[in-house]
Amino acid sequence: MTDNLTFDQLEACLARQPRARLAHLPTPLEAMPNLCAQTDAAALYVKRDDCTGLAFGGNKVRQLEFYFGQAQAEGADTVLITGAVQSNFVRLAAASANHLGMACHIQLEERVPKSEPTYRASGNVLLDRLLGATLHSYPDGEDEAGADARIREIADEIKRAGKRPYVIPLAPGHAPYGALGYVDAALETARQAEAMGIAIDEVVVASGSGHTHAGLLFGLRALGVPARVSGICVRRDAATQRQRIATRCREIAELLEIDNPVAEADVQLSDAALAPGYGRLNPATLDAIGEAARHEGLLLDPVYSGKVMAGLLSRARDGGKDRSLLFVHTGGTPALFAYEPELTKAFSQAAE
Repeated sequence: MTDNLTFDQLEACLARQPRARLAHLPTPLEAMPNLCAQTDAAALYVKRDDCTGLAFGGNKVRQLEFYFGQAQAEGADTVLITGAVQSNFVRLAAASANHLGMACHIQLEERVPKSEPTYRASGNVLLDRLLGATLHSYPDGEDEAGADARIREIADEIKRAGKRPYVIPLAPGHAPYGALGYVDAALETARQAEAMGIAIDEVVVASGSGHTHAGLLFGLRALGVPARVSGICVRRDAATQRQRIATRCREIAELLEIDNPVAEADVQLSDAALAPGYGRLNPATLDAIGEAARHEGLLLDPVYSGKVMAGLLSRARDGGKDRSLLFVHTGGTPALFAYEPELTKAFSQAAE
């Protein structure tokens, strides 16, 4: 058992890490009374990390503050990053680079079996091009180590040209600087809840790379906040993801040079909304996207936040009458346009 940190102590730990300020913070913490009325939950809240600003915002802005802080500390002038074709992360890396006067190279991996023109050219891809990033491609969407090796080859080419590259890695095994953005978000959320006089029993959040999920879980436990943190799997099954989150938490502790406050039982995951896989829609996700839009005016994406909302609604309807639940809205709005044919079909039918 570790001693709980105060808000100021955790803030001091984070302040020792290089950071480039990019996000509009704090983001709002709001009630969702209309969705709450559709469920059995005592209360539903949303943490509006779709409102972090910078090129449509989203959770990745918080993570990039710490990656770009490292890049600046190392004197880099060019940042390289890998992501799926419709990655929010790479879009925001390009925007962050522009904001800080740096160049950006993006490697898009083939993670989702979609060839429709809207998926290949609209949404985040359109924004990548608008932001002026240099685009590369990698043919395998399930080869994180290979993608990292290839982008380091590109970085070596850039270095030989006289530039100073910094690579944001894709695979595990690297210092989780991005997770620090969500340790900070945990601190911010705990302060807001205290100021609002509300108690959060459960936080529901996307679990993909693990930075957002692990960072939130670590930060809340470091502060002694006992809320359950439920990770909704968006890329891997729960059994595979569990080890990734546990490892991330240990790495955060090493990075911040404090004890790891996360126990094995704290890592809670559900893959009920995952099938048929990353970036692919299912009925529960479509229903969740529609309910959030119609009842709260919240726009959710098909890849991350829509699946998390499906998980939240399931948790709220499954004995949630004695619990207050917090939905972490991670953004991803541009991806709605990349999935236009499927969404148009689904919601045109619903309106008939």
